Amino acid sequence: MRIFDAHFHIIDFNYPIIENQGYTPPSYGTEDYRKDTLGLHIKGGAIVSGSFQGFDQQYLINALSELGPAYCGVTQLPFDTSNEEILKLNEVGVKALRFNIKRGGSEDLSKLDYFARRVHELAGWHSELYIDSKELSDIAPIIEKLPAISVDHLGLSEEGLPHLLKLVNQGVHVKATGFGRVDLNVENALKSIYEVNPQALMFGTDLPSTRAKRPFQRCDIEIIRQIFDGKAVERILYENAMKWYFKTL
Repeated sequence: MRIFDAHFHIIDFNYPIIENQGYTPPSYGTEDYRKDTLGLHIKGGAIVSGSFQGFDQQYLINALSELGPAYCGVTQLPFDTSNEEILKLNEVGVKALRFNIKRGGSEDLSKLDYFARRVHELAGWHSELYIDSKELSDIAPIIEKLPAISVDHLGLSEEGLPHLLKLVNQGVHVKATGFGRVDLNVENALKSIYEVNPQALMFGTDLPSTRAKRPFQRCDIEIIRQIFDGKAVERILYENAMKWYFKTL
């Protein structure tokens, strides 16, 4: 059982940490991550910038150098970041741009259309949205026309699942992450998304599960293994994310 961890955070207080909505996260370094995932057969993953890291890139560059080339980065950038800076980040392993609508700390959603197209054309990056899926209907006409978009944490809400499924049908990917932070039936959401597009779901641990009602547990992986057959499990745990981030298996 191979796993590509499509969503986790590294929180290194040697670099800037910004209080967000009254919350400051605990320290969580690369060694903490290795310890917490020992025995999970993780073959690579995506380090995701959080609201509390703002536009800092040095923590991410350092974490990528520590974890190695099987790992990539998902960063937050201001829309006026130069082409040169984006390409430099691409060279050290950054593969995606994040818009944190739920918590802030990233570029404004009004820049999504322009910025998502720009980073895709320049460096082949996709863009990731941390957003309650009930808000997706308002921006669906924009998302449907963008080249590559994923949505975090199953879209968070039951109310928004129909909106999310419509976008999945248009090629949007979804992270099967944060089962302890969502307000929906996880099993039903997983089945519904996979039925619409078997390539869409990408598992991630969401470690260290900052602000989640329940942190990641290894039984979250078992939920996927119990619902799906072996081929589907391989897609969700490994193949889909490898193709999405690295364009290869």
